[in-house]
Formats: sequence, C-alpha cells, structure tokens
Amino acid sequence: MAHRTALLAALLLVSAPRWAEAASADQDFYKGKTIRVVVGFAAGGGFDTYARILARHMPKHIASNPTMIVDNMAGAGSRLAANYLYKASAPDGLTIGNFIGSLILQQILGDQSVEFDGRKFEWLGAPVMDETACALTKTSGVTTIDQWFAAKKPVKLGGEAPGANDSDVPRVLKAALGLPVQLIEGYKGTSNIRLAAESGEVDGGCWTWASVRSTWKKGIDSGLVNVVLQVNPKKAADIPSVPNAIDYAKTNEARQLIDSGVHAPSAVLRAYALPPGTPKERVNLLRRSFMDTMKDAEFAAEIKKADLDLNPLTGAEALPARFRDGHEAEGDFGAKKMSRLPESFIRAKLPYSL
Repeated sequence: MAHRTALLAALLLVSAPRWAEAASADQDFYKGKTIRVVVGFAAGGGFDTYARILARHMPKHIASNPTMIVDNMAGAGSRLAANYLYKASAPDGLTIGNFIGSLILQQILGDQSVEFDGRKFEWLGAPVMDETACALTKTSGVTTIDQWFAAKKPVKLGGEAPGANDSDVPRVLKAALGLPVQLIEGYKGTSNIRLAAESGEVDGGCWTWASVRSTWKKGIDSGLVNVVLQVNPKKAADIPSVPNAIDYAKTNEARQLIDSGVHAPSAVLRAYALPPGTPKERVNLLRRSFMDTMKDAEFAAEIKKADLDLNPLTGAEALPARFRDGHEAEGDFGAKKMSRLPESFIRAKLPYSL
C-alpha cells in the first residue's frame, strides 16, 4: 500500500520548501535566544532521546548558535504537545514540536481530541523512518509468536493513547491477526511502559524497534526481555529471525489493515514541526539547519552510540504532486479519506479498546 504511505508522508510535509531558499536577514534573530523543543512523551524514551541529541547538535548549525532545550509535555499519546503547538505556542520560530506522526491519521479518521490541522504545521523533517517491534518480558511466559497465539489469557500490553504507536499497533494486531491482547493505556511514555513491564504490571509492549533496542538493551541482552514479533513492510536487518506480522495475515483486509495502520504511519512517526504562521524566513532557516544536523558526523556518532537509527526524511523527498494537486478538490478531509479504509481498520483506530 505505497499510496497510503505516500499520502501520510505528504500530509506531514505538505509545506516543504526548496532547500536552496535563503534564510535572509533573519539569521541574526536567534542571537541570545533559546529554542524550546516540546516533546510529547516522557523523559527516557526514544522520542526524548532523539530530541536531546538533536538539541545538543542543531544549535551549531543555526546562525548565532542559540541555546536549545527539551521540554517534555507528555500525555494523551502526545496529543497535548501537538495541540499545544498548534493552538498555544507563539509562531516565532522559538518552539519546535515533536509528537507522534500517526496522530495525523487520527485527524483523518475524525478523532475529536485532535485539535489541529496537520496540513498547516510547518514541518522540518524526521531523523528516521521507523521500524516496529513487540517485546515481552520472560515472566509473561510468552517467548515466541506461537506461544502468543496459543496463550490462554490475553497478553497485557502497555500503551499511551490512540494515535501513539504503542497503542495503535496492539489494536491492529488484535483486529488483523486475532492475537490475544489486553491493551492497558494511560502511560506517559515508553519508559513508563518498560518500568510497568519490569514490575509485572504489564507483559510488554509494541513500539519502535530503534527505541526498544536502545532503551531496553539490558533486558534483551540478559534474556529477561524477548522480541517476539516485528511489524514492518520488510524485516528489520538486525532481527531477521523475528517473525513479521504481515506474514501471518490470512486475508487481504488483514494485510491492508497492517499496512495502513502500522507500516504507513511508521514512515513519519518522529517528525518535527513548527506552529502555523511561523515566518517563512525562520522556517527555511530551521529546515536547512535540521537537515544539516542530520549530516553532522558528531550527531551521527552520538545517534549510533545510543543504538538509534538515522535515516532522515525531507520534505522534498516526500511530497508527491498527486496529493498536493488533488487534496483541495476532495472536500471533506476526514470523511473522504476514512471512506477508503476497511471497516475493521476504522474500528481498530478509533479511541476505544477492542
């Protein structure tokens, strides 16, 4: 379903500029200023780790070398941060938002708790196109996918809220594959889910493989945590023996559900954005600085040391003309897109537990 992947990526980066545009006289604006990166998840998780590494390196690629700080605004699967960026933050180029890109899909599906229009953000790009994996503790008693299918009671998975991949992936797996899942939501980040799993409150969770691999490394290396399933268009290179969810889909609808509900949003999960109305000169300056940071050898080395991935996404690479040209003619943004999705996909994505 490459079309849906392109559609979601296009929505996130619909305002992408030509990278050759000059930043003009605004280069001196950041002298003595502080840029705040509002991360929609708790400290210690993958989003937070990426953002803190970015904050250490991006200032040197901005004229006048401003200070950059990370502010965690966790809650509702990063809706709080996304809604704040759209409604309450000043469009002055001093606030960057980092919330989960799959919230755009919740907007398409008409989720009333989404109080923004993703087309109006000024998108900077994303450091990585993510892969997804499900990790369970040894004490869960489930160490293989066959054991999971055969489990006599639902496997408890921690999640944040609909729109966060740690909530959406379990819903999709239950709807598409019939895996016995009990989703426990309300956690403020994957770091909290890990702690809950280690205390026996839940059995594990499903979220980005780069984050699982990095932040749960001790558990995996010790054998106390097992990666039981991955949910990717193709298997992640470093876990080739871990089964892939799409291979267990028995119907075309199930495959479409996994592709639309997990594969497509995973491409744009970690995008960074500016509020609507940010002056174009500052938008262009920060976009260029963001991508310069992605090419920074010291930044790349720290990402590698943290056992995270670096595979950046730019607006110029992800904006298909067919979406830009056809979007305005489609009328009702939410209903038109939702009508093209299978009913089980809609049920799986709406904000209630299956």
